[in-house]
Amino acid sequence: MAAQDFNFLLATDSYKITHYKQYPPNVSKIYSYFECRRKKGSQFSEVVFFGLQYLLKKYLTGPVITEEKIQEAKLFYQMHFKQAVFDEEGWRKVLEKHDGRLPIRIKAVPEGRIIPRGNVLFTVENTDPSFYWLTNYIETMLVQMWYPITVATVSREFKKILARHLKATSGSLEGLDLKLHDFGYRGVSSQESAALGGAAHLVNFCSTDTVAGLLMAQRYYSCPMAGFSIPAAEHSTIISWGRTREKEAFERVLDQFSSGPVSVVSDSYDIFNACKHIWGDKLKERVMERSQDSCLVIRPDSGDPAETLIEVIKILEECFGCSLNAMGFKVLPSYLRIIQGDGIDLTSVDQILQKLSDEGWSAENIFFGCGSALLQKLNRDTLSCAFKCSYVETNGKGMDVYKQPVTDPSKGSKRGRLSLRRNSDGFIETVERGAGKPEEDLLVTVFENGSLMHEYSLEEIRKNARLRDDEMDHTPHNQEAELLHNHIINGLH
Repeated sequence: MAAQDFNFLLATDSYKITHYKQYPPNVSKIYSYFECRRKKGSQFSEVVFFGLQYLLKKYLTGPVITEEKIQEAKLFYQMHFKQAVFDEEGWRKVLEKHDGRLPIRIKAVPEGRIIPRGNVLFTVENTDPSFYWLTNYIETMLVQMWYPITVATVSREFKKILARHLKATSGSLEGLDLKLHDFGYRGVSSQESAALGGAAHLVNFCSTDTVAGLLMAQRYYSCPMAGFSIPAAEHSTIISWGRTREKEAFERVLDQFSSGPVSVVSDSYDIFNACKHIWGDKLKERVMERSQDSCLVIRPDSGDPAETLIEVIKILEECFGCSLNAMGFKVLPSYLRIIQGDGIDLTSVDQILQKLSDEGWSAENIFFGCGSALLQKLNRDTLSCAFKCSYVETNGKGMDVYKQPVTDPSKGSKRGRLSLRRNSDGFIETVERGAGKPEEDLLVTVFENGSLMHEYSLEEIRKNARLRDDEMDHTPHNQEAELLHNHIINGLH
């Protein structure tokens, strides 16, 4: 059931209030679709579909139109436009005829599925011919799907890189789900962004400090606890002891969290001194007392990430030694690991892991934290997300419609009723002009006439989004993207 205090009538772009006056006479159906347009040379050739279920549950299910909300909207739009353009009569008919429930059908890709760009991800159409104007009225809200889709996609790209390096340097994917920790809560624009973005990351990983994302996974995706964290120091808990008592600050953390892993930021003054003379000397025995299950995770947080990490791991090797794994790469003692959370993005992670590998170190030694590059440094254009009308019915006759701007062919849109299928070659493709076979359609009806028709658990979504074997081969990131890009089929005409 949608939140009672949310007025759906006010959740759209202003100009959409006037669109019911602009459609052709006797129109009875508007059918539109959402896609992440294909873009040559893009870093991302496929997307992870995620987040629609939250939007439907939070804002669209149940009776969302009331007389009180109609009157609120009427007054608001009168003041806003300085003229009477609000369709009070139309909305009251929705209230009277459908008990305030939206006569809309949405078909969508199952959440978590990996879909090549340029394919339909969901379609929207009115189910009552009187309310054809509703389809695109909800575009504003539905296009905000760009955010969870983009975060889930970026997070999965991180996972590909981590998986390739981990497999190449350890022969195993053990611990992969914990390799990228979400540090992004404070860096996003709102609580809802933190929740949506945080939950999107949890499609691919189980490591986070973004509590809002965990709560969303709990409330909207039936997952009691989707991610985990460990006790960790921040600079304030270290520098509050004073510069001359950094050793005491570190020791306090070890004392307070003697069982279970603990992370200690160690660059408040001099990361190299801290590793060599405090962790590697004065507190060496305390560190060695710990086990794999209670390991110390040292956190550098400044400087060039790759250079700093190489220097830190060499110092730790001198102080604590190392061993060789089955692949011949060096691994620190099991009671000691490193987490790098500063300056992390898709490019730097790959570079850091490659440099470590070149120096003979396994990816087992390091965890990463990521904030703004995971949840904030992205926008709707990152994946070229768009919502367009492709089919209408007027006077009982259907017509395929499209846009084809002469100034930008890449913004051309699809035509007619759409379906999504896997073809005989195994590739996913969009079938246009209503030519698809219902039994082949991968799109599922998830919303109809105010009701949620299909619900996904986070467990199901994670299974849908898991990495394929070919994505874990050690192919350079950009080269792999280009190879995938060359195999994408963008619609069947």
